[in-house]
Amino acid sequence: MVPFLLVLVAWGAAGLSCVRLCLAGARLARQPAGAAAQGARFSAYRRELTLYEAAFLAGGPRRVADLALVSMHLRRRLLLAPTGWATVVDPEGRDEVERTVIRAIGPEGQSPIPPVRAAAAAADAVRAVADRLVAAGLAVPRGADMASAVRAVRGTAGLVAALGAAALLAPGGPETRLLVWFGLPLALTLGCLAIARLEAHPYGTWASPAGQRMLEACALPGDGATGDTLVAVAVRGVGAVRDPALRAALAGREGVRGRPARE
Repeated sequence: MVPFLLVLVAWGAAGLSCVRLCLAGARLARQPAGAAAQGARFSAYRRELTLYEAAFLAGGPRRVADLALVSMHLRRRLLLAPTGWATVVDPEGRDEVERTVIRAIGPEGQSPIPPVRAAAAAADAVRAVADRLVAAGLAVPRGADMASAVRAVRGTAGLVAALGAAALLAPGGPETRLLVWFGLPLALTLGCLAIARLEAHPYGTWASPAGQRMLEACALPGDGATGDTLVAVAVRGVGAVRDPALRAALAGREGVRGRPARE
């Protein structure tokens, strides 16, 4: 009885993960395809990415919010305290993303950083960046996250192999023909992985293959030390920040030492 239950689990997991991968691939394929269409999109799109666009392609909406926070802090429009609080210094944002951050902090002018980051990442200004990149064929459409779908299928392949081994060790041992039923879902998952690698590699959570190539090839704007820091944050995330106090502020500790005093 136990081996049959393990077979059912193996088939269920394989089916769900492979369907998810197929749906992600189908949504990705809905973008204009073919060399001519892709060339038209590239020629119509700017050759140089903005920092917000690079941040989205490299790390998604959360990276865009982090970039805005770091930019405002370095340019003295926002104070990010090591205690995990954000304080507005200049209430006039330079662009809609910065104005979204200021609105997320609230009328008191101070707020813990994590809810500000979450609100900014979900705001219309960041969605506009995403929509622009999707329309240009550089970002992955919603629901077409091939990277996580592929990881799920890989995990399922390992699970099926582990369930097959468990069936072998079950009391009494399984019949040989029953082990074939573990081989079928394993073959299904491995086959889906092979097809995905041929059709959609390199996998990206946010950037399409074209977007990944453009992110690697384009020269991002920088203006000295501040600009270099912002480029590093856009491409590699807040882990690239050298200032330990700023890294501590962005680490997500919600005011563990209390609200900072206004200066």
